[in-house]
Order: sequence, then C-alpha cells, then structure tokens
Amino acid sequence: MGDSVLTWLFETKAVRVCPEGAPFWYTSGKLGPFYINTHFLYGSQQEAEALLDTIEQAAAGDRLLFGRTVLQAVRAQYAKNEIYHGLMDLMIERARGMAFDFVSGGERRDFFFSLLIADRLGKPHVSIFKDLQTVCDEAGFESACPASQAGLAGKRALHVADLVTEASSYVRAWIPAVEALGAKIGCSLAVVDRDQGGREVLAEAGIPLTTLVKIEPSLFETARALGVVTDEQLAMVRSFMQDPNGFMHAFLSAHPTFLQEQIALGGKAKERAERCIEKGFDRL
Repeated sequence: MGDSVLTWLFETKAVRVCPEGAPFWYTSGKLGPFYINTHFLYGSQQEAEALLDTIEQAAAGDRLLFGRTVLQAVRAQYAKNEIYHGLMDLMIERARGMAFDFVSGGERRDFFFSLLIADRLGKPHVSIFKDLQTVCDEAGFESACPASQAGLAGKRALHVADLVTEASSYVRAWIPAVEALGAKIGCSLAVVDRDQGGREVLAEAGIPLTTLVKIEPSLFETARALGVVTDEQLAMVRSFMQDPNGFMHAFLSAHPTFLQEQIALGGKAKERAERCIEKGFDRL
C-alpha cells in the first residue's frame, strides 16, 4: 500500500469503523464492521457529498449532458485539491499501461474517478446509470449519444470503480450493461480492493483488477496506533477479516430482531436487509 494513499484515507476520513453493535450494510447484502468511503478522497466528506448532489441532479436531467456536467466539477476539483489531484495522477498512470478502447463507470461513485481518467487519456466514456441506461461521451466530451448508437460493438472497456468488495455490482449491473452494447470489460481499475473475493469473481469473468489499495489488517493496526480506532473496534475488524461470514452470523445470532428492525426503517436499510434474506446470508 502506498504511504501517500494510506495517509489520504485517514486524512479525509475515508476509512470508518462502526461502533460496537452497529455494523455497516454492504451493497452485497452482508454486514461488516468497517466502511470505506472511497469518494471522500475527492478531498473531504463535504466536497464529496456536493459532487454526489451534482451527479444525482445531472442523472435526473438530460443524460446526454451528464458527462460534461459532472466532468466540469471534477476538473475544477482536480485543479485545486492536492489529495484528489495526487490520487487521480496515480490512477491515470496505472490506466496508461492498460489496453482498452473506452472507459466505463457506474452510478454513482465510480464517476468520481472514471470521467477524469477518460478525459485525461482522451478516451470515450460510457456512463452506466442505475436503471442500466447507458450514455457515451465521445473522446474530448464535445458530444454524447445513447451508448447503443456509439459503435462500441467489439470494443474493450476499462471499468473504473471506487472500490471492489465481492464484485456484486459488476455481476448485477456493469458487466451486463457493457455486454448489451456488444462490448466487453477487458480490465478494471479501482481505488480500493476490500479483499473479500471480488478480485477472484472478476478473474473468473476474464477481467483483471488493478487497485491502489488492498484492505489488510495492517491498515487498521496503523489506525489504532494513531488513535483513530479503539481496541474494541480493532478486535471487531480482526474477527471480520479472519471470517466475514462468521462475524455476520455471530452478530445476527446475538441480535435476532436486527433484520426486521432494518426492514422497518425503509430505504436502503430495508433494501439491504431484504437482499440479505433473499440471498440466504442470514443463514450462513
């Protein structure tokens, strides 16, 4: 792990560990004790949330203007914020050594990184939205069209992501969306690999993964030495990293009403809890 990226993760509070008894939901429908807010590497939580607002508003409007609208914001941040500038320079340098025809990114957090990489490398960019609609900005971002009209059949994508956990978003959305265009994700670049099987899932799909950071126990041991996490939090993280499914089973056994309480909350908590039950994760 590069020292600079490690420093940036803590400086921007991109790494969070839950209080005891309040684990985080992951997109896959599983639970865990830490969360990586990779998009905080945009500079800060406040700046990252402002860009999320921009992304949501642009996605709700004319999507043919989406890429240019969000790119304007990330270009400005790249010019003024040292952390985001340094991080993107590292990602751009990694991307230069890969073989691909266009860059793809998925709604929402992938766009923090994918748009600027396409811009700096002079490649087309395909935005994949939550409803699986796809829009292609040509190289240079002067114009855009529905990706189905961009002549991408037979082309290779570099899919840029914020982080990879179990690659569930790839399997559920990003890979099918690109393949629907007659193209293929040939490689992927992400800021963070949570080291929870996603790399292996992508390898089975023929997609090599390159990341800047791999989440390992040493990261949290450093955080404890810096006073960022407590001994109890470090113990939770160690338990989870040794046996993620065992950690989740132990928590749900100790909190038998947790899933129903989460469903009652509605929103994303309900969605994740129902996904957990649907996939049988509560019975692991």
